[in-house]
Amino acid sequence: MKVEEVRQELMRLADEDYKAFHSRLLPGTENILGVRVPELRKLAKRMVKEAWTDYFDAAPSMYYEEDMLRGLMLGYAKLSPEERLKRIAQFVPSIKNWAVCDCVCSGLKFTKQNKEAVWAFLQPYFTSGKTYDLRFAAVMALDYYTDEAYAPAVFNYFDRMRNHDYYVQMGVAWAVSVFYVHLPEMTEVYLKSDHLDDFTHNKAIQKICESYRVDKETKDRLRLLKRKK
Repeated sequence: MKVEEVRQELMRLADEDYKAFHSRLLPGTENILGVRVPELRKLAKRMVKEAWTDYFDAAPSMYYEEDMLRGLMLGYAKLSPEERLKRIAQFVPSIKNWAVCDCVCSGLKFTKQNKEAVWAFLQPYFTSGKTYDLRFAAVMALDYYTDEAYAPAVFNYFDRMRNHDYYVQMGVAWAVSVFYVHLPEMTEVYLKSDHLDDFTHNKAIQKICESYRVDKETKDRLRLLKRKK
């Protein structure tokens, strides 16, 4: 499909009420049409059955949904791991908000069968100075690397992130809370000596304490680890 054809399809799928709702979740993102993610997923699945790379390479970014669509296609297209990683590297600079980042990461399920290759690919993103490179690395970690083999390295990277952008801090806090659910003892040891900034450290503990999978006694103990402002 051509760029203009896809754009017309997105406009047809747009919902004004959803646009108003979603815009409130993405402050600063002005180019939202209002297409729901399930509809974008359906369109992405359909497009990858055709000559989708022409559309992907055109890199349209007039609308938020166009960036989301290109990212979702990366999870559905039939590609070798090497080619998929090349396409992901091509796409990551297009990430401009948390929603595109998080939805696209959740669709990269090929990572489960290619953990070492993807881990190697993620290294420069963990040490980047760019907000959404770091968010991308953090969300990939919480989606696919919450195990004992990778946790120490992930925590070390989190300690070294000095980008105080809200969306980096929240991504890391979210990730630490997910690691706690999977690796409670290891993550609690980390929280006792981590080098996260105070906001991220406290937010991670808050998110753990909001989980229904953590008992009250544990939550009370973890709250004692919060830092005073």
